[in-house]
Amino acid sequence: MLPSRTVSDPTWVRVRKVRGTSGLALGLGVGLPRLDARLGPDLPSWAAPYLFGGGASAARAVLGAIAGSLITVTSLTFSMTVVALQLASSQFSPRLLRTFTRDRVVQSTLALFLATFTYALTVLRTIRSPGESRDIFVPQIAVTTGFVLALVSVLALVLFLAHLARELRAETTLLRVHAEANETIRRVLPPRSSTSLDVTPVSPPPDTLPLRAGASGFVLRMDESSLLSAAVEADAVLLIDCCPGSLLVAGTPLGAGWPRAAGSFDTDVELRLTRQVSRAISTGPERTAAQDVTYGLRQLIDVAVKALSPGINDPTTAVHALGHVSIVLCELAGRQLGPRPLRDERGDVRVMLYQPNIADLLTMTLVQPLHYGAHDSTVLAQMFSLLRDLAWHVSADQRPAITHQLEVLRAQAAGQRFGSREMARFDMLSTQVEQALAGRWAPAWIPS
Repeated sequence: MLPSRTVSDPTWVRVRKVRGTSGLALGLGVGLPRLDARLGPDLPSWAAPYLFGGGASAARAVLGAIAGSLITVTSLTFSMTVVALQLASSQFSPRLLRTFTRDRVVQSTLALFLATFTYALTVLRTIRSPGESRDIFVPQIAVTTGFVLALVSVLALVLFLAHLARELRAETTLLRVHAEANETIRRVLPPRSSTSLDVTPVSPPPDTLPLRAGASGFVLRMDESSLLSAAVEADAVLLIDCCPGSLLVAGTPLGAGWPRAAGSFDTDVELRLTRQVSRAISTGPERTAAQDVTYGLRQLIDVAVKALSPGINDPTTAVHALGHVSIVLCELAGRQLGPRPLRDERGDVRVMLYQPNIADLLTMTLVQPLHYGAHDSTVLAQMFSLLRDLAWHVSADQRPAITHQLEVLRAQAAGQRFGSREMARFDMLSTQVEQALAGRWAPAWIPS
């Protein structure tokens, strides 16, 4: 299992940012009054009109008002953030909560509010009024800085409200998920090669060593170099039957291994190989976009399915989500999909990693929306358009997967009670898919 606190954990990142900002505010709250005490009457005359000019009681009133109002605003901001998370979970998908909690504007706003509150309290303790045992002291620079921080906090609150309203829009949420999915795809998958690669499936012998998962959870990362090193060290061939995003159960096989030469592993080699493979595959309680190229698609499909539920009934959002799915699938079609071999220095295949192909991706993205949105003509039309757009980006060996899904869509549309106009539209879109598979363009309308 990965450590409970990782760099990619948005909650831990937020805690570190707030803690660091509050520490900086605490340092300023201690340092600026000392600077005031050192400068004293040596302050330049031109700065006097811009600095706080009240007495000790007025300074205490200002800083007390700043501290009291900032803690109230911070509570309000936390409440609005929680409401936003609830709306995102109920309207879109629970898997989108990570996207909202990682928002830098939310983190920066909360950090600024807490830092201003900390600064005001720290400076407040240094003010001394007449009649106290020590000399009167009003840190003009420190109080003025607190006033400026309060104004900046008010501006940050206004910007936060505008940002929150923008982030709760379905279009903004889908665009952010889409961008993150594309970033993961481009980072993890290499571009599709124009030359055919040798990805002949590895055929395991009858007596193979099951490689069991060391911990339960979703696969977060796979250390390919460690897997290859383990295979070379044991002089073995490994077949890994999972990928980032797969759910593993501790003690169940995640793949298999066998010696390259005839025979079986020694007991020590077997134990060491199993342990090395288990360490190379990190698991966690939830999926992330670190190496999971299908996680973005899963989120987009969840939004589409949620929008098609009777409680929400928002087919427009479903169509919009399927449009983003189409773009992500086209990006995936330009990448190296399917099983991927890892080779040693001599070019021999030592590890075969499972990766979804275009047929797996189409099944994942179309089955649920088709099940819940088959009665809506606009949703079905968008699915036909998705196949048409994807047909322009796939290679020849990927076209049968699109042809199969086209037949499924045709059968589903024929089984619904649509009017003649909708059926004619489906026929036109179906023709466009066929023409695109053949490399020919077909118009979306018939000239009169």
